[in-house]
Amino acid sequence: MSLAATLLVGIGLFFLIVAAIGMVRLPDVYTRAHAVSLTDSLGAFFLLLGLAVHHGMSTNTLRILVVLALLYLLNPVIAHATCRAALRAGHKPVAEDRR
Repeated sequence: MSLAATLLVGIGLFFLIVAAIGMVRLPDVYTRAHAVSLTDSLGAFFLLLGLAVHHGMSTNTLRILVVLALLYLLNPVIAHATCRAALRAGHKPVAEDRR
């Protein structure tokens, strides 16, 4: 694997680990959905970009880029649907005093 591909995959894994930590540490479904949708998109972008660089110009690269485009279209919709379902189910946001 080339250095550029390794670096991109490493950056992507960092953001995915941050998303996992956010899932554990954040208090409610709304903040979790916000953190995961942002960091998951960025982590998947770098991870898939690293895979595309590793494969070079091939049909696999085209498939990776299609998955990346679908991910960017669907990830905000999934986060919005999750928050909307939580709101309809009666989950209230946690109000913390951060003084």
